[in-house]
Amino acid sequence: MNERNEKKGDAMRRREFIKTGAALAAASLADRARGGPRARPNIIYVFTDQQHSRMMSCAGNKCLKTPALDYLAANGVRFARAYAGNPVCVPSRISMMTGHLPGEFGARENGSGMRTRKFPKEVLANTLGRVMARAGYELAYGGKVHLPAPLAPRNNGFTILTGDQRDGLAAACAEFIKRKHTKPFFLVASFINPHDICYMAITDFKTKGQFSAAAFEKGTASDIPPKPHRAITELQKALRKPEGVSEEEFFAKLAPPLPPNHLPQKDEPGAIGWLISIRPFRKWARENYTERQWRLHRWAYCRLTERVDGQLQVILDALQASGLERDTVVIFSSDHGDNDSAHKLEHKTVFYEESACIPLIIMQKGVTPGGSVDSEHLVSNGLDLLPTVCDYAGVEPPEGLRGRSLRPLAEGRKPADWREHLAVEDEIGRMVLTTRYKYMLHDRGSSREQLLDLELDPGETRNFAGEASHAEALASLRRFYRQWFG
Repeated sequence: MNERNEKKGDAMRRREFIKTGAALAAASLADRARGGPRARPNIIYVFTDQQHSRMMSCAGNKCLKTPALDYLAANGVRFARAYAGNPVCVPSRISMMTGHLPGEFGARENGSGMRTRKFPKEVLANTLGRVMARAGYELAYGGKVHLPAPLAPRNNGFTILTGDQRDGLAAACAEFIKRKHTKPFFLVASFINPHDICYMAITDFKTKGQFSAAAFEKGTASDIPPKPHRAITELQKALRKPEGVSEEEFFAKLAPPLPPNHLPQKDEPGAIGWLISIRPFRKWARENYTERQWRLHRWAYCRLTERVDGQLQVILDALQASGLERDTVVIFSSDHGDNDSAHKLEHKTVFYEESACIPLIIMQKGVTPGGSVDSEHLVSNGLDLLPTVCDYAGVEPPEGLRGRSLRPLAEGRKPADWREHLAVEDEIGRMVLTTRYKYMLHDRGSSREQLLDLELDPGETRNFAGEASHAEALASLRRFYRQWFG
């Protein structure tokens, strides 16, 4: 009996999908006849790896130039308060593909994330790919995956364009866009950079600081690891100083300065010390990098970001050349940031803004209010991506999601009841934040409870949890924490 009822329910759902698809197709044709954008636009989701929110010239960063991202921002909405579900690769990507915080599946860091297999059936039935396939979209994915098998794009309805994560990916996406399409498409492009910056500290640790200095530039360090060769090659290019510029002139005029919050937080959580101790290259960099090495790290990070911006430009050029720009929503983000020498840290994982706050831009030429910056609403590329693409596709998002569609905000319509607080997880703790405060409870070590005040201390250099002036805020954030994590 149960099996018969399930089959009957499946048949009803299939009929409903067919009816919904027919209605949406008719609406799309009507809109096209009127000369307006499609009711169901194409959607392109481009995301990079390890790019924090201020690594764009449109965000005021004068140390790099990102014309492709600037174009998106000039014709769309840039969300200044966007956060990853978890500021490390695999958990963040799990969140984007499911619309859930990855900790729900026991995925708090890359290792546990890749081993995760026990996803609830309703989650696997409603992944980003499966929902968009049911909505009648043509699905394509290219680039880095870094997901457990149940969530791999190939297993969730996507056609794989290429495994290349750099120029080859940009070219494959451009070719896909220029094809003739009989239905709207959903294209995901996952670029690797500026993630290659990871290998500076890793290789410096192995070569005792000679990698990025003389031995690196002369190519004489025999113990530079041959793999990942492409990453090392790209990093080598990024570290190179301009020709004809002396080292003194380079550091006097070109290399980015240290950030104001370069020194470790005064009351730094003990969990951060534990985290870097189990990754010795991070501890080595913190203890041994000179000011010039940190600044060289920042220089290379900028150059790698410019590199991936150029790859994004190839996609935007193809979109314009195909005549599909006004019929396509482009969403840009990153899986997490990089500490970028703040608090004497590189890499990611922790809750500081440089690590957890990521770029997020939505553009539909002629529809989104160009040049808008939303600094008011807290958004999550993990929780909110799935509801957002469902909104554009004209289908209801899966039940049980805590995310919201960003489409109203992207189109200049402000919901009256947007969230007051947002949750983020990482390997060493959990956090809730408001537009002003960040409250975190770490799993171990000293100073486990942290309250950061981004208004009084935007560099996150001190903990306000023990101060009487912040007692009310602390109590409120503790309540929000229980609402998210119990």
